[in-house]
Amino acid sequence: MSSTTPTPTQHRRNGGDLVVESLAALGADTVFGLPGQHALGVFDALRRSALRYVGLRVENNAGFAADAYARTTHGVAPLLVSTGPGALMTLAALQEAAAGSAAVLAIGSQVPLAGIGGGRHGYLHELTDQSASFRGVVKSVHTARTASQIPSAVAAAWESALSTPHGPVWLEIPQDVLLAEADVPPVAGLEARPRELPPRPELIAAAADRLTEARRPVILAGGGVVRAGAEAELLALAERLRAPVATTFGGKGAFPWEHPLSLQSWMEDRYTTAFLEDADTLLVVGSGLGELSSNYHTFRPLGRVVQIEADLGKLESNHAALGIHADARAALAALVKEVGEREARETGPTGDGEAAGAAGSGDAPSPEAAVSDLLARVRDRIAGQQLDLEQQVLASVRAALPDGAVSCWDMTILAYWAWSAFDPRRTNALHSAQGAGGLGYGFPAALGVAVADPARPVLAVSGDGGAMYSIAELATARQYDLPVTWLIVDDGGYGILREYMTDAFGAATATELTRPDFVALAESFGVPALRTTPEQLRTDLAAALAAPGPSVVVLPAHLRMFAPTHLDS
Repeated sequence: MSSTTPTPTQHRRNGGDLVVESLAALGADTVFGLPGQHALGVFDALRRSALRYVGLRVENNAGFAADAYARTTHGVAPLLVSTGPGALMTLAALQEAAAGSAAVLAIGSQVPLAGIGGGRHGYLHELTDQSASFRGVVKSVHTARTASQIPSAVAAAWESALSTPHGPVWLEIPQDVLLAEADVPPVAGLEARPRELPPRPELIAAAADRLTEARRPVILAGGGVVRAGAEAELLALAERLRAPVATTFGGKGAFPWEHPLSLQSWMEDRYTTAFLEDADTLLVVGSGLGELSSNYHTFRPLGRVVQIEADLGKLESNHAALGIHADARAALAALVKEVGEREARETGPTGDGEAAGAAGSGDAPSPEAAVSDLLARVRDRIAGQQLDLEQQVLASVRAALPDGAVSCWDMTILAYWAWSAFDPRRTNALHSAQGAGGLGYGFPAALGVAVADPARPVLAVSGDGGAMYSIAELATARQYDLPVTWLIVDDGGYGILREYMTDAFGAATATELTRPDFVALAESFGVPALRTTPEQLRTDLAAALAAPGPSVVVLPAHLRMFAPTHLDS
């Protein structure tokens, strides 16, 4: 061995050390990932750092775990992966993080410098332009090609991920840069200044004019409210205006479910669509009014729309509006203040009277009565479809889940029910993949939540098809002893696709699956598991959630969706 070659006990700081030092300096305490040949420099550096490493078995699942960790903490979740196949395996998870505004900082290795830029030296994992694969998915792409660039590149990526709106970013560093000795002092101080997005005052004044003059103001709250932590401001504004509030699937928990002004989340319902359409002023906060939030683009507003949206590309992308490009919390807080000042001027020092244009005047029903009537019509519509089993199962899940617990839902029929009908009972307590819509999200996301907050149980819900995407993570749950209970609804195939195809074509193709004995499979990982029935589900699920560590509950059941209403529009 050459005298210049470090022995295992003679470590010399390298690029990998700079990566982990930079993350720690920015406030990271946990990283997710999966090692690979070109990334070994940074993974070895973890051994010398105080960062907690959580390793998953598939890069896509590591991305989902990081996504949910970021949503739970409202912070940045570092994700470490290797070059080529490892990097590309994260794309579906990063697409979901982008759709859900989750601040995932994905750091991938690259082939040695000589192979970058089309050098084509035939390195293992080599891509002509690896970063190009990420540009259409993440907020920003960053590179570091020397050791001294690493701290600034990590800080720039962190700043981008946490700037409003939050989102995933990609940073790549060549293998030889990670391994080369770094003649750079240890990173002691590093700053990132995430960009804030305050509203313009003249737009807030114009929005306040429209809302206070409205006779039937209504609010639609999206995921941007939850990501911004703007629930208190939303509640204050809704109560001040006496405006009914509906939440999108991504915005569940943004408004109290049982509040007299809560329209809940029945977005795939024609009655709800009509209620939103009939508003003379509709305030849309933190939603682009996309496919699911507009009942498959059947929504046609009759009145004026005011839209608060942090993602500039979503502002007025579907409907003309008074567009306010701003963080939801900052904009709602400004609106609460502006509307309050107008009320004070109009009612005088005694506080008598109502705000100008307050809803519920004249012979029209009060806003609270209108909300109650709408929810009754929705219930009657569902009640006429003989869906008792589905409602029983969902009610059992809600009853078994402690009020403070978080649930993570895969793309499965029970999740589609949950989007509309499940009360999360607190904010930021329900996560799903309804942004990008990829399978396999539920269980790894639940692991990410449990890492962020291991003091309370977490529920994951999957179908048998989606469960197979992340079955390997049972080993992760066991390895880290994470308190996640995984409910697998086993109907022998891709149930929602079976239903879609049968409705559209009269028969389903490629939807039936041979699947394992999930109970025996879970037990082979050392994870307790049981098979239950709809009648026993509440008891069995509650017991599993109360037990320490991971567990699996399998429910054999064929569930159906409620009838769509957008096809009749």
